[in-house]
Amino acid sequence: MLRHVPQLINLFATLILLLSFAMISQRRIGSLINLFMMQGAALVAASWLLAYATQQPDLYWSGALTLLLKVVFIPWMLQRLIRKLNVRWDVETLINIPTTMLVGIALVIFAFGLALPVSRLSHSMAGGSLGIALACVLLAFMMMITRSKAVPQVIGFLSMENGLIFAATTATNGMPMIVEFGIALDVLVGVLILGVFMFQIREKFDSLDIHHLESLRED
Repeated sequence: MLRHVPQLINLFATLILLLSFAMISQRRIGSLINLFMMQGAALVAASWLLAYATQQPDLYWSGALTLLLKVVFIPWMLQRLIRKLNVRWDVETLINIPTTMLVGIALVIFAFGLALPVSRLSHSMAGGSLGIALACVLLAFMMMITRSKAVPQVIGFLSMENGLIFAATTATNGMPMIVEFGIALDVLVGVLILGVFMFQIREKFDSLDIHHLESLRED
């Protein structure tokens, strides 16, 4: 069983990357939240596989924390938020879907080239997945800068954090638990603040388009 763990982790890493591509091309916000939830579930599975292979109990707790926040609580909260705000579609993007996919492919190639020297130095069982983790971070960042609505940008931020956690897990066989809890608390507080922020935008402008914030700048 242990000899198949690296292949299974690479399988989940590939799934995380494919879900990142699906997220940058998705325009329906409800489906975008579901894709983020699936990405979190794949991250949990990879963490628990690595915990089983390396016999590190901290990774089980890390996976459980990710499951609670990224698969259960945050998707539930975001679904409830978009129902209250009556937001269904994000059609105002800076670039169209074909161009988005081409740029995404270029970012993946760049990420693999950048991560290759580091992957060779890593002694982790899943060190070869570092390029995928970096690609997920770059794709999430691209989603943040190409979306005009606040909700997809929040999901992009959360997906970027998924990529960073996966990078830390694959490169070092996990982070200390105190770091994991600190990151989880920061993410939870950040999402709650962004939720309040979105309600304030909607109340002020009757829209979640963040470009309206430019009207608040002083002349």
